[in-house]
Amino acid sequence: MKKVAIVGGGILGLAIGYQLSKRKGEFKISIFEKEAQIGKHQSGNNSGVLHCGLYYQPGSLKAKLAVEGIRSMIEFCEENKINHEVCGKIVVASNNREIGFLDNLAGRGNKNGLKGLKYLNDAQIKEREPHVRAKKALLVPEEGIVDFKQVMQVMLDYILSNGGKIYLNNKVLGSKSIHSNKIVLQTDQMEKEFDLIINCTGLYSDRTYKKLTRKKSPIKIVPFRGEYMRIKEDYKYMVNHLIYPVPDPQYPFLGVHFTRMTNGVREVGPNAVLALKREGYKNTDFSLNDTIDSITYKGFLNFITNNFTFAVGEFASSLSSKAFVAKAKKMIPDVEEYMFEKVGTAGVRAQAMSTGGELIMDFNIIKENNQIHVLNAPSPGATASLSIAQYIINQYIN
Repeated sequence: MKKVAIVGGGILGLAIGYQLSKRKGEFKISIFEKEAQIGKHQSGNNSGVLHCGLYYQPGSLKAKLAVEGIRSMIEFCEENKINHEVCGKIVVASNNREIGFLDNLAGRGNKNGLKGLKYLNDAQIKEREPHVRAKKALLVPEEGIVDFKQVMQVMLDYILSNGGKIYLNNKVLGSKSIHSNKIVLQTDQMEKEFDLIINCTGLYSDRTYKKLTRKKSPIKIVPFRGEYMRIKEDYKYMVNHLIYPVPDPQYPFLGVHFTRMTNGVREVGPNAVLALKREGYKNTDFSLNDTIDSITYKGFLNFITNNFTFAVGEFASSLSSKAFVAKAKKMIPDVEEYMFEKVGTAGVRAQAMSTGGELIMDFNIIKENNQIHVLNAPSPGATASLSIAQYIINQYIN
């Protein structure tokens, strides 16, 4: 039986452990998590949207795994009675310039194999989302919402019931190779011998890579915080399902959108601002080491230089509710600042960036000897977690 250590107790680490555990008697799974609970960071701080692969470059790994992933995730939720709903979403073009971008999105979606994409006329838009104003709108019926915390708990329960273990409060310090291709994982609590180590540490994937290989990571993680505002109870009627803008094709961010969550809460967001701490969910959270690490990185300096207007606009929306709501008014003109409370979800996106300042869009997974490193798996990483896990198994473990 092959002993596998998975570093990181977020949704991707758990998905890999789950998929390996289904192969009875082949693998003994150990998950190492530095926190006292699973999914405390990216996996537990998101809007809970199931993304189906509309936005991604046809032929890319992200496109392939997103389309496979949403279908696998929905099947998983149905089998395990996890709270979810395939409610669909509309993508809204608010001006003539965005219509061309929307048509390109529809073309991408069709090439990627999405089902049921269709344009809505004015009457259909009004029936679905009465308060939306659009030049043109695309219905994406496969998308939905889910409680990812439930997903992770079911995955963990399955791993544990099939002989796996989880070690909480265990921060990985490094590794050392020993005889017969074995490798020892070193944490601040123990040392254990394994046949394979898999790095699924999200916001720390580049630093974990360096700890485990003693080499500089080929990519750099720059953390971007995304903030949401919650729609007050009296105004929830203005949003029925999921309402998204046409995103700027230069960026991986989907723009400020309206989300209905599985608990009935409606939120609007997110923006995208540099997080001054890799796990900093408030604008007051600060780490000197993380901040210096980001702002002195050549790639980040190039990104800011090339995207100054974008960066200023996002920063303004973090400081000003009025600026934040102005973005939302593009789709629903009747919303006003008083209709929101600034207590919504906030998450931090682990965004890989090149030295030239380009945001690395596709998933990035590499194998070095008896280590596998997931260096970049941003959105739709949660939705696609089961298919990413199966891809890793097929490509690097079988």
